[in-house]
Amino acid sequence: MTVAQKKKTPNLHLGRLIREAGWSETQLATAVNKIGTEVGRPSKYEQSAVSHWLSGTMPRKEARAAIVEALSRRLFRPVTYAEAGFPAPEGDGSPLGTVEGLVDLGRLDMDPSRRSVLGAALFSVALTIPDWQDVVGRVEAFASGQAVRIGMGEVDMVIAMTERVSELDDQFGGRHARPMAAAFLVNTVAGYLKAQAPDNVRKAMMSAASDLCYLTGYMAVDEGLHGLAQRYYLKALELAGASEDHLTYCTTLRGMSVQAVDLGHGAHAMRLADAAAAASPQAGPRMRAFLAGQQAHAAAQIGESRKALQFMSEAEKAMEIAESRAKAFGSYDPSSLMYHLAQVKHELGDNSGAVEAMQESNKLRHSIYRRAKVRHLGLTAERQLSIGHLEAAVDTWNEALDEYPLVQSGRCDERMREMVSQLSRYSSNGQAKALLERARAVGVPVAV
Repeated sequence: MTVAQKKKTPNLHLGRLIREAGWSETQLATAVNKIGTEVGRPSKYEQSAVSHWLSGTMPRKEARAAIVEALSRRLFRPVTYAEAGFPAPEGDGSPLGTVEGLVDLGRLDMDPSRRSVLGAALFSVALTIPDWQDVVGRVEAFASGQAVRIGMGEVDMVIAMTERVSELDDQFGGRHARPMAAAFLVNTVAGYLKAQAPDNVRKAMMSAASDLCYLTGYMAVDEGLHGLAQRYYLKALELAGASEDHLTYCTTLRGMSVQAVDLGHGAHAMRLADAAAAASPQAGPRMRAFLAGQQAHAAAQIGESRKALQFMSEAEKAMEIAESRAKAFGSYDPSSLMYHLAQVKHELGDNSGAVEAMQESNKLRHSIYRRAKVRHLGLTAERQLSIGHLEAAVDTWNEALDEYPLVQSGRCDERMREMVSQLSRYSSNGQAKALLERARAVGVPVAV
């Protein structure tokens, strides 16, 4: 083979995308490094690496995934591997059916040896979210391997198990509850989805399975496993459509929006929140408040203050109507509404107002929601400190520490690490020093 034949072929596809993004080679490298940090695989690519990629050098597998994701985020549209001049990733062939894919996903989640792989999965703004029309009734027909027949008793059992896992998650965090939910999905629910059943029972079982998938995805978010969470959420959408369960479909889209906005992807969060609202034209007032509150948060994050305040007003009016009717314990409530108001005020630069709203939310929250209490007290303290109220912040953090040892939650861990980081600047203050010592005693790492 001649030297000329061995010459690398420039990647014109990647160059075209970089120009479309309006980026320099250094800016692409920076974006790729940021994504690597998100998934716990920091990289230190510089302009020279991008230059090599453009000249025809094939990036590593992890880098290819990060490049495609970085360009998708920048361009606000999905960018495929082929469009970037890369081969399709391994295992990216025909998608598995809903149940088969769910079993594979759950088995991975049950296996402690694969946790590092799951944690490295990218949160992707390029993920294709199916419209309601695309998933209604489209879960494949399952061939039952045995003469198993289920009835509403099995459906009720799945619903009860989901409620119990949700209670454990609220009280103690999802670190231990999620693998249990994954095992139940694989060992029990998947079999029920393949069993013989009357049409009404089959639909009810798919609806129950959808709700459990949503909860399992939510718990993955709590642990910071964002790519894994997205995969559970997609299964929840597919099963919700198959069972024509509008409520879980919209709730899942809203949950995906919450995940995106908490990661700082405001535009993506806005699209998901709008999709959830558009898919629920017959929503009752509590669901409407639930969706409008999330639309308000997403709009505020992207700087659309007028839109954010309009959505917040809609949420408040809908909540008034909902609260005048029968109570719905465990769903969107006045505490949740005040949390959204706090987030909107914070995004719009009103930290004093955000603190007041968060304190009101904390007062209204039911005591069983321990994980939320720790997280939200942590956020309240951070914002108190941001407006110069050190003593008040220390008091709030101490209250959070009262509950923290009882919770196994990645998001609570994050709030406590942030507490240590912020208080390290005030170590000469007696109250701050005492709080740092207490944090060390209960297992919060002081060195960040």
